Amino acid sequence: MIAVRAVALDVDGVLTDGGVWWGPDGEEWKRFSFRDIMGVSLARRAGLLVALISGEDSPLVDRFARKLGITDVAKGCKDKAEAVRALAQRHGLALSEICFMGDDVNDLPAMEIVGVAAAPAGSHPSVLLRAAFIAKHAGGNGAVRELLDAVISARPPAVLGAQ
Repeated sequence: MIAVRAVALDVDGVLTDGGVWWGPDGEEWKRFSFRDIMGVSLARRAGLLVALISGEDSPLVDRFARKLGITDVAKGCKDKAEAVRALAQRHGLALSEICFMGDDVNDLPAMEIVGVAAAPAGSHPSVLLRAAFIAKHAGGNGAVRELLDAVISARPPAVLGAQ
C-alpha cells in the first residue's frame, strides 16, 4: 500500500450501514460502529489525518466529527473530488498520499484521483471495480476499522506519528 498520510471517508454507507431512521417528529438517526470509532481514534493517534466528506448535510456528521476530534469535514458535498483536492491543498499533501473510502457512484470521482481507493463490502459494483482495497466488512460494521488497520500497518515506522 502507498504511504498514506490522510484518509478521507464518505459517511453514509461507509461509517454507517447506509440506512436512516426517521423518528415521528422528523428527527434523523444513524448507527455508527464502535469498531470504526476505535479505528479512527487509533489512526489519529498514529498521526494519520482523518477527514469526512459527505453528500448529506446532516448534523449527525458534525456530532460524529466532534466526538472524534475530526476538523476536516465537508458536508452537503456534491463534488467529492474537489473536496479531496481542497483537503490536499490545505495540508500540503499530494493526492497520492490520500486514501478515500466510498461506497456508491457519487464517490467514484474522488476515488479516481487518490493514491488508494477503498470500499466496504457490499458497495456498488462500479465502486468495487475501482477500489484497490475492499474491506471484508460492510459499511457501518467495521469496514473503516479494517481499512485503517491496514493503512497503519503498511506505514513505514518513520512515518508513524509524523503529523
